[in-house]
Order: sequence, then C-alpha cells, then structure tokens
Amino acid sequence: MENQVILSLPFILLILTIAIFPLISHKTWDKNLVKALVSFIFGFPVLIYLISTDYHKLIHTVQEYFSFISLIFSLFTISGGILIDLGLKSSPFLNTAILLFGAIISNLIGTTGASMLLIRTYLRINRWRKNTFHLPVFFIFVVSNIGGSLTPIGDPPLYMGFLKGVPFFWTLFNLTPIWLFQMSAILVIFFVWDYLTLKAERDQPAGPQVYSINISGKRNFFYLAVVILSVILLQFPLREIVMLVCAGLSLITTPKEIRSKNEFNFDPAEEVAILFAGIFITMVPVLDLVRENADKFGIDRSWEFFFITGSLSSFLDNAPTYLTFFALGQGIAEKASLSPTVANVFVEHLKAISCGAVFFGANTYIGNAPNFMVKSISEKMRIKAPNFIMYLVWSTIILLPSFILVSFIFFGFPK
Repeated sequence: MENQVILSLPFILLILTIAIFPLISHKTWDKNLVKALVSFIFGFPVLIYLISTDYHKLIHTVQEYFSFISLIFSLFTISGGILIDLGLKSSPFLNTAILLFGAIISNLIGTTGASMLLIRTYLRINRWRKNTFHLPVFFIFVVSNIGGSLTPIGDPPLYMGFLKGVPFFWTLFNLTPIWLFQMSAILVIFFVWDYLTLKAERDQPAGPQVYSINISGKRNFFYLAVVILSVILLQFPLREIVMLVCAGLSLITTPKEIRSKNEFNFDPAEEVAILFAGIFITMVPVLDLVRENADKFGIDRSWEFFFITGSLSSFLDNAPTYLTFFALGQGIAEKASLSPTVANVFVEHLKAISCGAVFFGANTYIGNAPNFMVKSISEKMRIKAPNFIMYLVWSTIILLPSFILVSFIFFGFPK
C-alpha cells in the first residue's frame, strides 16, 4: 500500500499542475507542446514502473485510452461537420431550452456527442453578450454530464454497468425521478442567472428579421448513428476502426465551408488527447489503491455510495470508479442478503453509484472528457471560461447543495 501511495503522487501533482499552471502563465499553458511535456514528466515514472512490474496492465490501459480517444475524436470530428444555424434571438428561454434539449439527446448520442453538436451553436447566439462567464459552466453541468444519466449510451460508467448485467432500460426507469429533480434545480438556477445577467446588458442587438432553424451537413447524423451503434454492438478493435473510418468519411464528405462557419479546428481534441494520456497513465496506481481498499471505507448506506463514488469520479475516470464500487456493492449485497438486487447489487446502492459516477463528473474539468473540450471551444470562440480552480469553486457552490438535497430525498441522508 505504501508503494501505491507513493506512485499516486504523479497523478496528484499532474492535477495540481493543470489547476495552477494556467494561473501562473496562461499564454505558456495554451501551447499543446507544454501540456505534452507536463503529461510526459508526470506520466513517465509510472510508465516505467508499469513496464517493469505489470506490462499487461499497461497494455490494458493503453487499449482503454485508445478506445477513449477514438470515441472522443470521432464524435468531435463528425459533430464539427454539422452546422446548426439558429435565426433566433438569444434569451433565457432559448438558452434554457438548448440545455434541456442537449440533456435529452445526450442519452441518445452520449454526453460527448451532444456537447460537440450543440456547444458552438449555443455560444454563437450568445457571442454578443458581455456577461458570458456562466454559459459554458452550466453547459458542462447539464449537457456534458448530468443530462446523460438515463441510458448506458449517455455516459461511460452506465455503459460499464450494462456490460456487467444491468438491463439497458433500468437506468431510464429507475433514475428518471432523480434526473428530473436534479435537472430542474440546475435549469431553474441557470434561467434566473441568465435572466439577471441579460437584463443587465444595456446594448442588446435587434432580433433577426426572419426566424429560422437551418441545419447543414446532415449526412453527419448518419455517421453519428454508426458510431453509437458501434459502441453498442462491436468490440475492440473493430469498434474503434469503425469510429475512425466514420470520422475520416466526415472530413472527406463535409463541405469545407461548413467547418469554416463552425470555426472548427482540432485544438480542443488535441488538448484532451494530450492531457488525458498523462491522466490515464498516472491514475492506474490511484485506482489500484481505491480498488484494493474500497472495503475499508466503511460504506454500507446509499448516500455514502453516492458521495464516495461521486467524489472520486470528480478527479478519476468515472468508469473504473463506478466498477470499483459496483463490485463492492455486489459483495455487500451478498454478505447482507440484501434485496431486491440488479446484477447482484442492491437496487438503492446501484442507484446511488450510478448517479454519483455521472453527476459528480461535472465538478471539475477532468471529471468527464467533454468538459475540457467545451472549455477549449469556448476560449477559441472568445467566450471566456473559468480556470480550473474557479470552475471548481463555482461547481461546488452551485452543485453541492443540490447533491445534498438529492442524497436527502432519494438516498436516505443523513438517516
């Protein structure tokens, strides 16, 4: 255990660097070469350790990373070929409707797909505003994370549960009340915030003469459908090959003017690929530490599963974190003869594990892959997003009270 604690230091230092470096020199941090150097510095010691002690685990980690990047890259590339042009004036009602729509479709095309499909349109119609700080923040909360809680397609941990025996529609039938409560709380806060900030804007542009919704690059919806079906039906490496082929076809067949109007470039995808390469490698000892000591956490209540799974999912990959506590839940259900169970996990515990893994991914930029991409796209479109620390502050202020309410109403906290 002592070795695992020492080996966990590179992960901690990497996260601190991601948080602090931009505050010291934002221009230097903007260079992907600098990010690559940081990932290499902290990832190299763990890489050498894995090569010398457990190269099978390294191979598995590389495979997971390749699958992760293939999905992210394909969804990013394909969605970048779809131009949604809203001839509508920005308003709190419209912005809230976009977030709600994104939350719903994230269960059909995943949080990454929904985020990449809508983020440019959402930011474009609000570009004229002075007070835009909250726009990418709430988008990440709703579309990039919490929205995708209702199907295994929505977020990776739920897909892992599906592979472990959780019925496909179990999340839809069992998590919908929690989803509705959480979404309602966040969207009400957003609407009020957006209304007040928009009201403070003195110079508001006139609305469009003709109200319209135009969608270009529609063939990319077919490519998106193929990618999603490959996730459900295919296995490694055929699944990843299909994804990358679809991304390539999207690049070839989509007119360049569509991507130009979308201000599409690969910088956000490159940033995610570089930073998550270091994160994937350095978090291996951390996940081992959590997995081997999970039974020592003294967890046996639903609200404890919710907060512990969630807290770790804020900084670690939420899929393996989900699996760790999924396995712990199976052991507890068996020893205590709890019922009813789903996939040998007590139903109430599984609800808490599922919500914790998905909801808390919104707490930090590294909690879920789309988070960093939304931040990067926002900055490329000249809409300022908060730095790592300020985002964590805002997510704590906004989300933590609602999470406490969720745990109180649905998970028995603090009974």
